Amino acid sequence: MQWRSSPDRVRTPHPGLRGRSWRPSHSVRSRLVLSILATSALALALAGGTVGAVQWAAIDGTADDSLRRGYQEFERRSRGTDPDTGLPFADIEPLLVAAMRYRVPGPYETQFALVDGQPFGYSGGIRPVELEHEPAALAVISGVLVDEGVAVRDVETSVGAVRLAIIPVQVAGRPTSGTFVIARAVGAERAQLARSGTLYLGVATLSLLVIGLVGWQLSGGLGRPLSLLREATSHTDAADLGSRIPVVGSDEIADLTDNFNRMLDRLEESFLAQRQLLDDVGHELRTPITVIRGHLDVLDAADPAAVASTRALLLDESDRMNRLVEDLLLLAKVRQPDFVRPEPVELVEVTDGAFAKARALGPRRWLLEDAGDALVTVDPQRLTQAWLQLAQNAVKYSEPGSTVAMGSAVTDGEVRVWVRDEGRGIAPEDQARIFERFVRLEAGRRVEGTGLGLTIVQAIAQAHGGRVEVVSTPGAGSVFSIVVPTGADAAGREATPTEEPWPGS
Repeated sequence: MQWRSSPDRVRTPHPGLRGRSWRPSHSVRSRLVLSILATSALALALAGGTVGAVQWAAIDGTADDSLRRGYQEFERRSRGTDPDTGLPFADIEPLLVAAMRYRVPGPYETQFALVDGQPFGYSGGIRPVELEHEPAALAVISGVLVDEGVAVRDVETSVGAVRLAIIPVQVAGRPTSGTFVIARAVGAERAQLARSGTLYLGVATLSLLVIGLVGWQLSGGLGRPLSLLREATSHTDAADLGSRIPVVGSDEIADLTDNFNRMLDRLEESFLAQRQLLDDVGHELRTPITVIRGHLDVLDAADPAAVASTRALLLDESDRMNRLVEDLLLLAKVRQPDFVRPEPVELVEVTDGAFAKARALGPRRWLLEDAGDALVTVDPQRLTQAWLQLAQNAVKYSEPGSTVAMGSAVTDGEVRVWVRDEGRGIAPEDQARIFERFVRLEAGRRVEGTGLGLTIVQAIAQAHGGRVEVVSTPGAGSVFSIVVPTGADAAGREATPTEEPWPGS
């Protein structure tokens, strides 16, 4: 069993699924098993019926062929010579003796002879009954005339149906008449086939039972994930999106379960983003609103200087709230699939454009250290936005006239763009905190801003499947680098399982 979800999140089965026995969807499960049983029963019936019909017909065909060969052999022998004298047969008795002596009856067969209607002799294997003494057989045999030649008759005896090849025998110049009879117990063969059919029916019934049991178990295994999905969807709501369904195996059902879990991941991230946005708006806008309300409460409308001062303060706070809302909305969009739209671009063109825009940010000694010459797949607008945010921070935390350097390069399959400044630097213990939302270090509290700039930079980098690196020495400046794959795409961001609900938070 495996869980295809983020390892840094605790995923547990849905509370609606814990502590309860699994009740499968009996309607689907039963229909599936009944379909399997019906198909198997039909296949077994067709196979058994076809084989039975073929074997039944084969009994008649085999009996006819054997009897035909028997009387053809008798006719050849009657035209031959007596083995004892070497002369043609002069009487009926030697012919009948030779016929019974030299012909071996087949399975289920016996042969006997009558002379003047009386039993003369027989040959064969097991004789369940003496047919030469069976009234029904004798009645049929006596009804065959010499002129008819060979006659094949079916007769019901005490041992079942028997097929007779009746061969009247007459030797010229002799008053006696005889009959040579080859009997085939087709009833015994049919009874044997019926017993085989009964055995087949028993085996088929047992097979259907086994198929039903196996099908029930297999359908339960196949239906369990579907039942879990049904249970999960019936219990999932905005208040509980953290439950996931265990993914078992690697078949289509497992893929469906994994896709459902991924859908819950996206829903959970969306709800978290909405909740975080509401919390941030409520928290961060409270201060400027309080400031505005306080100044309006003490405003002396008759004092032009106070009105002008309050108006300037209100406009400043309004601008700050506008920037704050825009930054929060940008962070809320970070989880959307189209937040970044990668496209093949020349890195040198992106570098030149970003550097040209950065030079207008403040009076610094701007320096372009390098411009990577390669075709890369990134979102040029988002990458430029993050790059300029780093440049804006470099201007904020450095002195006028100091050097701010920018550059880009491609190494080891990664695009690296950086901003280097000669500002205040960042203490090692603060370097991990600067990417948290609304975090403003003590040294930067006098600098205007919302505290979301580096959070946005990190979000854009992670949306490309990359990262932000910082190397800083207090009092000597900092180097911030955005590192993304050369073939970064938005799908790479969604596929990263360790990504936090909010970048760097």
